[in-house]
Amino acid sequence: MSETVRTFPTRPFVGASIAVIRDGRVLLAARANEPMRGVWTLPGGLVEAGEALAEAARRELAEEVGLDATVVAVLSPTEIIERDAEGRVRHHYVVHPHAALWCGGEPVAGPEALGVRWATLDEVADLATTPGLAGTLSEAFAAVARQAAGSAA
Repeated sequence: MSETVRTFPTRPFVGASIAVIRDGRVLLAARANEPMRGVWTLPGGLVEAGEALAEAARRELAEEVGLDATVVAVLSPTEIIERDAEGRVRHHYVVHPHAALWCGGEPVAGPEALGVRWATLDEVADLATTPGLAGTLSEAFAAVARQAAGSAA
């Protein structure tokens, strides 16, 4: 979908993202497209018609960085609203993030990512990130810890 179609929308766009956890680190991608080009975030994108949120998150992960992951939890949604100088809505996204466990392989930045990296929560604090990412990551790490505790029992 072209950028102009997403600018000044008449309704919000629904997205899905995925926080892939591996050895105490999360996979981040630097956005290649506007809005927020170059900002670190989770792999993700728009949900296609007929696609479940978790399916969209896994598809976007494969498209952006060439990985698959096992989804373990749905996280709290993040709403991103950007307005222009006159107060008109320039962008409006509702993103549904998911916590996931790494299944193997190494990420490679695809056309939608300028770069990829594994980062700890402390390292993320020093990066330019999308709105709400810190809270989403805290929730994702907690969900993965609960998953690990449940499977260890």
